[in-house]
Amino acid sequence: MQTFNAVINPELREYVEQNIIPRYDSFDKAHQRDHVIIVIRQSMELAEKLNVDADMAYVVAAYHDTGLCEGREHHHEVSARIIHDDKNLRRWFTEEQIDIMADAAEDHRASSDHEPRTVYGRIVAEADRFIDADTIIRRTIQYGIDHYPDLGREEHYRRMKLHLHEKYGRNGYLHLWFDASPNARRLRQLQDIIDDEAELRQLFNQYYKRELEI
Repeated sequence: MQTFNAVINPELREYVEQNIIPRYDSFDKAHQRDHVIIVIRQSMELAEKLNVDADMAYVVAAYHDTGLCEGREHHHEVSARIIHDDKNLRRWFTEEQIDIMADAAEDHRASSDHEPRTVYGRIVAEADRFIDADTIIRRTIQYGIDHYPDLGREEHYRRMKLHLHEKYGRNGYLHLWFDASPNARRLRQLQDIIDDEAELRQLFNQYYKRELEI
């Protein structure tokens, strides 16, 4: 499963690809394998630019949403616990490194009330915020359909719009950690769409119809 160019310990990579990545196949449509692959790829790019331990950044990215197995509300804390409890990771990392990776996974959540404690937390937090308007709108609709199947079309639109304003809007809670990241430019583009009711409605109609046809 080639997702990036960084050199990762081959045994570690094989273990993660066989035992960790497949866990995402059971999550909701917005957090399946394609999502974690994007987060891994972007984490690797940032790790290379920042000259930090690529193996550690890889593990944080791969495990960051594994806690969804116990629900969304505390998934970041559960992801940290999964890293701590995975005895196989001690084949490649010290206890101190495992603590750092667990903290990073716990700190990745966009709605967190504190800044990530380490550079690895900032990397995965940034990588998890893949700012692409079409992808974000589609994933928000997918999440709504999966978790609120009784809502009607207009209710799904209002839920999507509220979520986009609260998280990605000009006064939203999303915080980007690297000014030079391509996410900064893409976030401004997304905010323009959020503020344009006609364009937002058009994109909703397009993706909502597509999801219903799948």
